[in-house]
Amino acid sequence: MKNTHNWLVTQFEAERPRLRAIAYRMLGSLTEAEDAVQESWLNLSSSDTSTVSNLSGWLTTVVARVCLNMLRTRKSRREDSLEASEPEAVTGDKREVNPEQEMELADSVGLALLVVLDQLAPAERLAFVLHDIFAVSFDEIAPIVERSEAATRQLASRARRRVRGKASMQDADIATSRDVVEAFLAAAREGSFEALLAVLDPNIVVRFDSQDVPVGAPREMHGAAVVAKMLVEHSQIFRACQVALVNGFVGIVVAPYARLIAVGDLLIKDGKITIFTAILDPVRLRQLHLAVLND
Repeated sequence: MKNTHNWLVTQFEAERPRLRAIAYRMLGSLTEAEDAVQESWLNLSSSDTSTVSNLSGWLTTVVARVCLNMLRTRKSRREDSLEASEPEAVTGDKREVNPEQEMELADSVGLALLVVLDQLAPAERLAFVLHDIFAVSFDEIAPIVERSEAATRQLASRARRRVRGKASMQDADIATSRDVVEAFLAAAREGSFEALLAVLDPNIVVRFDSQDVPVGAPREMHGAAVVAKMLVEHSQIFRACQVALVNGFVGIVVAPYARLIAVGDLLIKDGKITIFTAILDPVRLRQLHLAVLND
């Protein structure tokens, strides 16, 4: 019995990195991913695995079902709360996480991808993550989502269309706009006043679309120097930003801990950002069509 337990521990630890990778892409939260992996271990340690021929596949199925249940619970909570964009409102979890580790993991996966995945229905997200990212076959995914193999293919197909989106621009315009936005983000992250002036139109207008603008705070800012100064003072937030398609145009998602809190809707002309609308209102954020830019 002891030898069997030790063997299971060894096998599970070998699978843990892959299981955590699946769970993180499913849930977009390091804390929740660790919880899902731990629950999969509890399932393993209390199950009769004598007839399991593919332990790796068995664990994939278990962690996927755990994540699916967590996503469905999260969705039902969101329907009851317009403040679900806040991590605690979604998870109810007040445990401390390592911000550096969380951000590094989100960066490695892609903030924009995590944000777009978070907009999918739970079953769509599971089908896309397992098949398109981890190459799990549809016949293995179908029982998890309780659909036929053909219906599961449709789930993944719908998710794929959402993730990739449809640009409202020509490829050349997308490439040019992406270069401008990436240069802007690099300058903002570095807090470089001069580099920001190089990508901001001299007459840039910044607008804040939010119901919670503090009394006395401006809803608009005008002029490159004024805007650049403000951006330098808040440079730390730009680590949680990434380029994405926003309603078919190149924009910015702001997602600390992979939770969307704002979107930058940009107008770019002649290689300069002329209008920057910062959308922070939770209702408006849910109405946006976000997609990942192809590398």
